[in-house]
Amino acid sequence: MNANGTAIKYGDNIDTDVIIPARYLNTSDPKELASHCMEDVDKAFLQKVKSGDVMVGGKNFGCGSSREHAPIAIKESGISCVIAATFARIFYRNAINIGLPIVECPEASEKIQDGDEVSVDFNTGVITNQTRGETYRGEPFPPFIQTIITAGGLMNAIKANEL
Repeated sequence: MNANGTAIKYGDNIDTDVIIPARYLNTSDPKELASHCMEDVDKAFLQKVKSGDVMVGGKNFGCGSSREHAPIAIKESGISCVIAATFARIFYRNAINIGLPIVECPEASEKIQDGDEVSVDFNTGVITNQTRGETYRGEPFPPFIQTIITAGGLMNAIKANEL
């Protein structure tokens, strides 16, 4: 399982209210949530994101409230993976539960620049920055989490009797 795409980079402490503003939480429709993803911090996000792109954040990505709307909005927008130096713990688990691959890697978070072409090998945790000719080592998911991600989320994995 891999992700390949253009990096869209943000800084530290990207909270769930920035990822999906609270004024849109009256819906659980993934497409509607995605249509407002990142709009308060990056008005151009929806114009530049393409299916398969990789979001890169700094420290404490996904901090704030525990709502799962944030990873749903990111995933539905087309982002194939989020790389960050660190993730807020509830965001981390919510991302896994909905099948959004995330990788903690401080070196990649620091060195990847907006617009770099990036690939992530989820089996090994290796992140390759094709633009800069660099590789970084993130932690691969254990097999049971890879099963959840591959199934498209926890509920899908349970329904398919994969866990």
